Amino acid sequence: MRLDKFLKVSRLIKRRTLAKEVADNERVLVNGNPAKPSKELKIGDIVTVEFGTKSVSVKVVSLDPKTKAQDATTMYEFIEEKRK
Repeated sequence: MRLDKFLKVSRLIKRRTLAKEVADNERVLVNGNPAKPSKELKIGDIVTVEFGTKSVSVKVVSLDPKTKAQDATTMYEFIEEKRK
């Protein structure tokens, strides 16, 4: 699954266009490296998203594109949240 789609389906970012924009601005890291929106994710990848004054790191657990809103948090395992 593409990075931008994962961010939207997992509800880490509300809209896919916003997820694409954030990734284009190098505010999303996959396994510690800046990633483009088209980056193909695999189960086990570590995704870090920088939101203004905080960053959130999660581990990819599922890549089901038809995940419902109430089950979105099952797509990832929360690792840490850092404040700047």
